[in-house]
Amino acid sequence: MISIDIPKLEIAAAPVPEARWYAAYTAPCREKRVLDHLAVREIESFLPLYLSSRKWKNGCRVELERPLFPGYVFVRVARMDRVRVLEVPSVLSIVSRGCVPEPVDDDAIAALRDSFHLKGLEPHPYLIVGERVSIFDGPFAGLSGIILRKTSGLRVVITLDLIMQSIAIDVNIDDVEPFQEMIPVARKSVLANIPRSQPEIL
Repeated sequence: MISIDIPKLEIAAAPVPEARWYAAYTAPCREKRVLDHLAVREIESFLPLYLSSRKWKNGCRVELERPLFPGYVFVRVARMDRVRVLEVPSVLSIVSRGCVPEPVDDDAIAALRDSFHLKGLEPHPYLIVGERVSIFDGPFAGLSGIILRKTSGLRVVITLDLIMQSIAIDVNIDDVEPFQEMIPVARKSVLANIPRSQPEIL
């Protein structure tokens, strides 16, 4: 059996002071085209891909590279430079809360970049219910996700809440523990009365 590494596309650029990762929302099926335009503008970007097997009508089976998060390309820019991203053809918006662009967690991007040699990485429907666990060992250590129990093993769904997208990965049961959110006692009563805002795509 031939082993095929899961590909990824990323464009490196000169370091930008105070730059953060943001999720750029694109027109449907334009993720790779957007990545090309970002490269021309020397904007650091990252498009996670996965291999999807598809069978044509003639019986031939091919492996296709598809975006792990359809409709999104990650860009690393300073907030003041986000206009440069919005000027790219087929970029519709930058995911924001209210009118403020919301950065993507650096650890999540780092984990995605470092883990594409793993097999079994694939998109997963966004989940809002289920048992949440923390991963304390392995390539995704430090992240939390929703646990799925399968007869073939244990899977955890890791979610990027900002863009409401998820991926499912195989994990060792010994690498996870019950999730506990650390909130100071003095703040719990205050936070209980604050409605959680939902990310907006502007």
